[in-house]
Parts: sequence; C-alpha cells; structure tokens
Amino acid sequence: MKRIDIVRRAGRSLRQAKARTLLTSLAIGVGAFTLTLAVAAGEGSRQYADKIITSNIDPQALFIVKDESFFGGGSQPGTGGLKEYDPDARVNGNGVVVKRLNESDVKKLKARDDLTSVRPIYQASATYIMIDGSAKKYSTSVDAYNPDLKGEVAAGVVPTLGDDLDLTEAIVPESFATTLGVKPSQLVGKKLTITVTRPATALPSQEELARIIAAQGVAGLASLGAGETKDVPLTIRGVTKKSSLALNAANGVQISGEQAKALTDFTTLGTDNYQKYIGVTAKAADGNSPKDVKAALSKDDFTSRTAQDLQGFLFTVVNVLQGIVAGFGLLALIASVFGIINTQYISVLERTQQIGLMKALGMRGRDVAKLFRYEAAWIGFLGGVLGAGTAWGAGVLMNPWITKQLDLGEGNYLLIFQPLPLVLLIVVLMVIAILAGYFPARKAARLNPIEALRTE
Repeated sequence: MKRIDIVRRAGRSLRQAKARTLLTSLAIGVGAFTLTLAVAAGEGSRQYADKIITSNIDPQALFIVKDESFFGGGSQPGTGGLKEYDPDARVNGNGVVVKRLNESDVKKLKARDDLTSVRPIYQASATYIMIDGSAKKYSTSVDAYNPDLKGEVAAGVVPTLGDDLDLTEAIVPESFATTLGVKPSQLVGKKLTITVTRPATALPSQEELARIIAAQGVAGLASLGAGETKDVPLTIRGVTKKSSLALNAANGVQISGEQAKALTDFTTLGTDNYQKYIGVTAKAADGNSPKDVKAALSKDDFTSRTAQDLQGFLFTVVNVLQGIVAGFGLLALIASVFGIINTQYISVLERTQQIGLMKALGMRGRDVAKLFRYEAAWIGFLGGVLGAGTAWGAGVLMNPWITKQLDLGEGNYLLIFQPLPLVLLIVVLMVIAILAGYFPARKAARLNPIEALRTE
C-alpha cells in the first residue's frame, strides 16, 4: 500500500474510536501544555532579564573590587580562622573579611589606558535630612548619582545620560512625596538640607578642657563626644519613580559624585574608613572588550564583574526554574506513554479479525505495523496540538494579569510564545508516540492471518 493510503486509513481508524482517541490525546496534551508554558515562561523571563540588563547597565561597564570575597569567594565565617589585620579590610554583614580599595588603587585604575569613567562608590552617611515645608527630621540613605543610568521622572528633570548633578542639586524618589503627603511636583525646587556628623577622634589636652569648661561649662564637655556637625543645603531638581526595568529602585537622596565624595571624606576623616571604598564603577575604553579588561585587571590583583556576568547569572536562575517546571511536563509525558501503549494493545485485540482480513487480502506485515505506528503518530499530533494550543490561548489571556500582579511594566510579558519551539515540541511528541506504539505495532504485524480470522 502507498504511505498516504496507510496514513488515511490510520486516521479513519482513530475516528471510529473517538472517545478513546481523545482521552489518550488529552493525556499527552497535559504534558504538552506544561512544556509549552515552561518554554514560554523561560523565553519571557530571558527577554525581561535582558531588558533589565540593557536598561540598567552599559555593556562596557565594569564593577571593580579589591578581592573576590565581595562576590562570595574568599574566606567565609568559620573556615578561615584568624586573618592578619589589614587597615583596608572590613568585615561585612556576613562575617566575611572584604578588602577595600584605597585612594592609591583608585589612582592606578584612573591611570589605565583600558578604563574610562572610573568612579569610587561613595557611602555618605547622613545623620538626618530636612525638607522645607516640614519641621520633621528624616533618616535616609545618601548616594552618588549615577550618570550612566537615567531614571524615570515623576516630576522635574534629571541630567541627560553621561551628565552629573551640580554640587547644589539633589534628586529624590517618589516615595518622599508619599511620606510628606504632597504631589511629586511640589517637591521640585524645594530646599533639602543634609546634616552630617564627623565623630570625635582625638581627646583634647588639659588646657583645651579647661578652656571649654570655662567658656561652655559641662554642656561643652558633652558636645565633645558629639563630634562636628555640618549642614549641606541642596535644591531638589527632580523626583524619580520606580521603573519596572530597574534592578533596584533608588530609595534615598541622590547627589552629585563630587558632593558625595566631600560628605564621605568629611564623615570619615580621622577614621580607618577615610578614602576607603568597597569598589569602583568604570567603563572599558573604546576598542577594548569588557571581558579582556576583566582579564587584565585580574592580573593586577583586581576582581571585576561585567554586564555579561550579571546577565549570565540571571539566565542561570531562569534556566533552573524552567527546568523544574519542564520536569513536571516530562512526568506527564511518561505517564501518557503507557497510556498510548495500553490503547494500542487494546486496539490490536479488538481489530484482530480486521488485521487477519487485511493480511489475507495481501497487506504485508510491515504495512500493518506502519498502520499502527501512524495511528500512534496521529495521537501524538492531536495531543501536542491540543496541549500547545490550549497553553498558547491561556497564556495570551493571562499575560496582562500576570504583568499586573508581578509589576513587570507595560509591554512586558512573562509568557512569550514562539512558533518554532512549538512546532518542534509537536514533532517530538509524535516521535515519542510512535516509539510508544512500537510493540503493539509489531504484535499486529506478526499476527497469523488464519488464526486472526478465526478469532471471535
């Protein structure tokens, strides 16, 4: 018989047992549904992660630190024992000794030909801030503005990419307006005062103590421990809002890098933290690959991470989660394989006389085997189409709801369906179904036509 005739006959045979065919196909459809959603969720997560990276990080950017302990390497609590004191090192919140960069390291990095825009990460510690219109004092973080990242504006303006704030300007998040009970636009132009304190680091001499007591009394002695206080008046230039593509939304006051350096130097002068930095941000100079610069920095005892490193980490997390979901789909497929085998064996038993008649009329055994394999292929095809089609439809309907619940931002979807992976999935399911129907097909092919015709 011609192959096309066998395919048509297989289709007719399945139509004669619609209920059984549908139930068996649905068993495969469950696996196809789960795998389709897993593939779509993986693709959507990767695209979203890629958007986050490209929106937040310049492809040429590098984050440079002194040692690998900052990224999870190095000595961990309980494993390193005692470690020799280093004035540039500091124990972080996880109990890991992290060596910081000093001013000499920063100068070395700035002198390199393969780096540009080298900026230390300043950690200005504010005692409190005050905003005109409110008599309250507030605690918040003070960070250096990143000229390479343009935030989404709720009110006012922010510098163009590559430009820094002026010394007298500040940017605040939209959450400040919420706390103060005003509109973001009402904060623009207001005066913001940052109060910083330099701790007392040296004991005064007896003569100085006597002079302070004579001039200020006991209150003067108490003020010695309070250190020196400094007020820095700034003008709010803009108010930013949280971006759906931001790695972490700014939740404190942002000031110019120069102002951040001045405040950091003021609050740390005379301490072990003076001109010590957890790391620096920089860019690979034109014509230099971040990967090559990273390798060159490692030779000079610097550890760095690139945008590609962060992207790889995010993709690894996505792949692991996708694999877990796909595993449930594979379990459903394994269960459906036994369903196909069972269905095909029952079909062989029910159609024993038909098989005997077909053989008696000249149909070869291998054609009989093909008939049952094609029936299995049809079941795999129907199951794949039902499962993938249902997943596609459900995904399209659920995408807006998922985007809203996860706050992914307008135009960003978690489930991204692509035709090619779905077609490949259906083809794979057909192959699996054919393999599942191999033994029933072989049993049908080996039936003796005379004995088959005698079967009641």
